[in-house]
Amino acid sequence: MRDEYIREARKIIDDPYILVNVVSRRVKQLRRGSRPLVESLEKLLPEDIALREIIEGKISYELPDAPPAPVWTGSVRSKIN
Repeated sequence: MRDEYIREARKIIDDPYILVNVVSRRVKQLRRGSRPLVESLEKLLPEDIALREIIEGKISYELPDAPPAPVWTGSVRSKIN
């Protein structure tokens, strides 16, 4: 991967863990035959294509809503002797 692409993509997705996941998923899609969303005059690795797609705003991510906290509806009884 090209360092300059990583730096530019980090400006878009600042959390490195999310960036790795977004790039990883897109690389899998590209390797399975999906067409790149960016054009390049040079031959790029799938990782670099994914980073360029992020930089150019062609792909993004959405975090799922957090599930609600579990609510306990039981009751507590204690015996005092």
